[in-house]
Amino acid sequence: MSERCAIVGAGLAGFTAYATLRHGGLAPAEIAVFGTDPDPAAEWRRRAASIRQRRMRSESDGHCAPASFPGLAVRSAVLRRNPTPLVLSLLDRYHPTVGEFLAHVTELRERSGWDESFRRRRIRSVIAVDGGFELDGQGPFVHVLIATGHPGLAFPDGLERDPRVVHAYRPHAYADEVEVVGAGMAAATEWLNALAAGAAVVSVRRREPERRPLNLPRELFTRRGLRGFHATSKEQRLGLLRSWSTPSYPSGRDWDEPVERARREGRFRVAPELNSGEQIICATGFKRGFRNDSLLAALVDTHALETVDGWIALAHDSTIPALTDETRTLAIAGVPGQWAFPAADTLAGHKYAARRFLRRILTCRTR
Repeated sequence: MSERCAIVGAGLAGFTAYATLRHGGLAPAEIAVFGTDPDPAAEWRRRAASIRQRRMRSESDGHCAPASFPGLAVRSAVLRRNPTPLVLSLLDRYHPTVGEFLAHVTELRERSGWDESFRRRRIRSVIAVDGGFELDGQGPFVHVLIATGHPGLAFPDGLERDPRVVHAYRPHAYADEVEVVGAGMAAATEWLNALAAGAAVVSVRRREPERRPLNLPRELFTRRGLRGFHATSKEQRLGLLRSWSTPSYPSGRDWDEPVERARREGRFRVAPELNSGEQIICATGFKRGFRNDSLLAALVDTHALETVDGWIALAHDSTIPALTDETRTLAIAGVPGQWAFPAADTLAGHKYAARRFLRRILTCRTR
């Protein structure tokens, strides 16, 4: 049995795809996974620890297993012998702890055969050849999924080398006076962390964040909502993706009460610009656009792929149309796949790309 499909990237998107392929009947010997760390949650774990994240923004089905049910609420209810997680899930109010999610990843890794397929190597080029695709000269692989993740941390212009600056997703403590740049989930988490540490906090932002429980409006995670998105023109889709990139974080007392209390105490305020704060925390997320990913940039240039602004134009099933046909597949999962699924950088988005990649493999005549 030979490796006929490859996953480029060993983070959570690649891991979810691997679990889906195994569930679909592929053996570990048929799948090559290329990455730099055998722990699929390694990078995510470091970022979550840096912002002291305690709970997931995702809900019960925010996991890496191929089937949505049973989700993490069921797992929690069984382990605790308590139905509360199931009740909360029915009300869209269940959010697993970070520990519960990481325990799930560990269990799935052990039973899926992940370590048998993992290859410690950073792939720098994907080239279309007869019979599939070569990865840095290896292959060819008939089916390839690119899941390289976020291309790097984003800093506002001029701040990356400022000695007062630390990115939220890097380990840090809190000074007595903290300016937090950004207004999304990481920023809101950092407000609470710094306030709990006794700091005075300035939220540096030029617009108010949206308040929603998930990264994007809930309807985009449904078939009906996605059909509407896929029916848009190129210009409309581009406008929607830009509008959904605005910062947001959930509503609720856990978020609002500590901030309001600190505001009354004079320890929290909003400002449009930085001043002379003792510490600056950039909760500004990640660089955007395929040009910031060297592998994707080379892929686009080598094969003259269609792009729209910073996105690679994908088919609805997350494949690259110019390089995919009835004999081979090249697909993209994770944040670079937003043209096909606007929430591609979520666990639900990972599953969306993974299931369609599996379908391509199973129906391909050269499998």
